[in-house]
Parts: sequence; C-alpha cells; structure tokens
Amino acid sequence: MGERKYDLEDRLLAYAVNIVRLVERMPGTRAGNHIGGQLLRSGTSPLLNHGEAQAAESPDDFMHKMRICLKELRESQRSLRLIMMVPLVKNIGEVAPVLCETDELIRIFVSSIRTAYRNKASVEKKR
Repeated sequence: MGERKYDLEDRLLAYAVNIVRLVERMPGTRAGNHIGGQLLRSGTSPLLNHGEAQAAESPDDFMHKMRICLKELRESQRSLRLIMMVPLVKNIGEVAPVLCETDELIRIFVSSIRTAYRNKASVEKKR
C-alpha cells in the first residue's frame, strides 16, 4: 500500500469546505447569521492566508502570515464551541469533528511557527 502524502493545503481546503457546509446548515436567526458569518470568515481564512505564506517575501513575512492563520483558527475554535453550547445546529455531533480538526490544525501551525522561529534564529546566529 502506498504511503499517503501529507498536504496541509489539501487539509485546509477540506477544513474550509466543512466550515462552509456547517454554516449553511445554521438557522437564519440573528444569532445564526452573526456567528455563522464570523465563522465563515475565520474558518476559510487559513486556507487563503496559507497560500499567502507560501509566497512570503521573507522569513518574517512567512511567520506573520502563519500567525494570521493561527489567529483565525483560534477564533474559529471559539465560534464552534459557542455553536455547540447554544446550540446553533440541530445535530451538535456534526460540530465535534470540525472542532477536533481545528485543534489539530492549531497544533500544526503552532509547531510550524516555532520551527520557523528556530530556523530564523539559527541563520542569524551563523552570521
């Protein structure tokens, strides 16, 4: 059996798709529209900002864009928790896997940012 290649871009695309689908199932109430709109923005932003990070002009620019991804994921995490607590979807069980993926993506971005900082410090130390 072939080894599956890990691709963060594909994972962020699937995450954004799940966010869009979840938001589309939320009620058209004031709360549903407000929280849904926020989640739609924050939950799709990491995919787009990751593309920006891949085209970064410098290590500092890369780290800045990766931190934006992380910030948006943390915002999404809180929105998802709120959606579960209210609840703003009929089946709150469908939110749990998205919340789990959010947590995993946060961990990936934290690790990537730490690695980028270490690499930058190592390069600067050699100068």
